[in-house]
Amino acid sequence: MTFLDIRFIDLVDITLVAYLMYRLYKLIRGTVAQNIFFGLLAFFLFWILIKSLNMTLSGAIVDNIVSVGVIALIVVFQQEIRRFFLLMGTKYNIANRFSFEKMFSNPSTGVMNFYNKPIVRTCEHLAKTKTGAIIVISKKSELLDYVETGELVNAVISSRLLENIFFKNSPLHDGAVIVAQNKIKAAGCILPVSQSFDLPKKLGLRHRAALGVTEATDASAIVVSEETGKISYFHAGEINHGVSPEELEKLLEQE
Repeated sequence: MTFLDIRFIDLVDITLVAYLMYRLYKLIRGTVAQNIFFGLLAFFLFWILIKSLNMTLSGAIVDNIVSVGVIALIVVFQQEIRRFFLLMGTKYNIANRFSFEKMFSNPSTGVMNFYNKPIVRTCEHLAKTKTGAIIVISKKSELLDYVETGELVNAVISSRLLENIFFKNSPLHDGAVIVAQNKIKAAGCILPVSQSFDLPKKLGLRHRAALGVTEATDASAIVVSEETGKISYFHAGEINHGVSPEELEKLLEQE
């Protein structure tokens, strides 16, 4: 096929494939699967070269490998593929976007601005006493899968309640608090732990869990370190480490 034979639909096809590859790379960047991704990409380019040169024997061997490789690809990238479809489903959830409730209600994010202050105040107090905490703030997704792993609270957001939950002798202090629809939905929740190598080794499981939930969903997460008392803010798989209460409030208002 020459350049003049390229149709508009071919350009759409190339753009779509390039976008999907880019999104997949962003999901696995910094993980063990990244090296496998580049290996598969090199193999795919080699397969295209063999096909273009009409190498019959080599092409037949590679075709058989590819037919089995699809299953292997699903097994190897199981978590990354699941995370990809979770993000796609959250971002482009048409049914949820045009639901009956949303047509007759005011749009709101996971936390209204006037609920940010008790969250920030809680993190400031916990940081001073070096009390570990992790707070997840949902956006469009209600995080029901994670809510079900903890104890249902369904209470108005307040600084005193959050501090009691994360009190060191509290049975729920080790888990995460999930905030959704301007309420504390649940406490003591279990979150997915990120496998990313980008996170500094000095940061513990709370930070990995916060990174994991923001990689898998559209939620934001706040972590107060038990060792250093520093506050970290996570969103879209990115970390802002060592933020001040004032900076945290600004970050929450931006979301």
